[in-house]
Amino acid sequence: MPPVAPPHPQPPPGAKPRQPFSLFRCIAITLLTLLIIVGLVVLIIWLVLKPHKMVYSIENSSIHDYNLTNNNHLSANFNFTIRAYNPNKRVSIYYDNIEVKLFFNSQPIAFNNNVEPFYQPRRNVTHMNVSLPANDVALYGDIAHDFKTERSGGGVEVEVKIRAKIRFKVGAWKSNHRKLKILCTPRVNFSNSRKNSKSFPCDVDI
Repeated sequence: MPPVAPPHPQPPPGAKPRQPFSLFRCIAITLLTLLIIVGLVVLIIWLVLKPHKMVYSIENSSIHDYNLTNNNHLSANFNFTIRAYNPNKRVSIYYDNIEVKLFFNSQPIAFNNNVEPFYQPRRNVTHMNVSLPANDVALYGDIAHDFKTERSGGGVEVEVKIRAKIRFKVGAWKSNHRKLKILCTPRVNFSNSRKNSKSFPCDVDI
């Protein structure tokens, strides 16, 4: 008589049966591993390149065709020269979809959505000449009063806000678009003789 095989041990009461290793779990672990590897590669490249923050400033500013009516409607042409410095040795930059807005006491008074996109090489200084026309803009309440007060002092302090989509280029590799935000607070003089050539540094956020 052949020997009888011992019965399989039964799981203890209340124990959940072991599930086979699912295909979904395998795919999830593989994707997670790939994401970690890609992240480490990007981090290593970033550390090797040691990118420096770009530097921006307003070098020249002027006002032309200024007129403020009795009912506080402003017309003027504000002109700025914006200096963009890329200090990086290996990273060049594409500037796309550039938008510039002008504010006084947080009120928008002029904008320009047609600034020409450009490519900035490594260790390069580029100057952008931007014209911001204010066309019959109503200044309300205290804003009109403050504008007149600063105007009587020979100049007004404004906010220039720049928004752009940029891409970084290293060798043949190009990054996806990133949002660039620049804030400058120059004082614009009301002088018919020459531009205000004082440099005003800008804050940068990427």
